[in-house]
Amino acid sequence: MPEVVEIPIEPTKFQLPEAVHTRLQFLLDCQDLGHTLSQNETQEAQGLIDLAEFLSLLFLRSQRVQKFS
Repeated sequence: MPEVVEIPIEPTKFQLPEAVHTRLQFLLDCQDLGHTLSQNETQEAQGLIDLAEFLSLLFLRSQRVQKFS
């Protein structure tokens, strides 16, 4: 039997927390200014970008589910 995953409908559940968003923006701004990020910082930034993209995908899918419900 397939497992059912409940998806919260609140859009704020699909956003990075403010402090996490601020950290990601800081890392991206440093990179844009030509500063070389350490390997750890690069991995951190990539992980946060991946998380943000995943949350956006969940949000879009929840919108689609709402539309067809």
